[in-house]
Amino acid sequence: MIEAHELVDNDFLRQFELKIDNELAKIEYSLQERKIFLTKLIIPETIFTEEFQNEFIRTVFEHIEERNLSVVPTSPEIAKFIRRNRQYKSMLPVGVRI
Repeated sequence: MIEAHELVDNDFLRQFELKIDNELAKIEYSLQERKIFLTKLIIPETIFTEEFQNEFIRTVFEHIEERNLSVVPTSPEIAKFIRRNRQYKSMLPVGVRI
């Protein structure tokens, strides 16, 4: 399980980062008004598992929820995650459907 304190919000590079075994998993984003566009998910093959990917995205969503932002997933993997985890649909801005 990923701990929230392990997640780094790198404002300068506009990405959420998680370092595991000297590998860096990241989700790139763009912030506009009260919306965060999750544009790209990058997980190195050496640490990739479906379970890790889901836990990483879930941790990022919890961080975003604490900041009271809406999520616009432009990454196919993140959109797929929202479709499978309906509890996060409430974080979508009005008019955005997945």
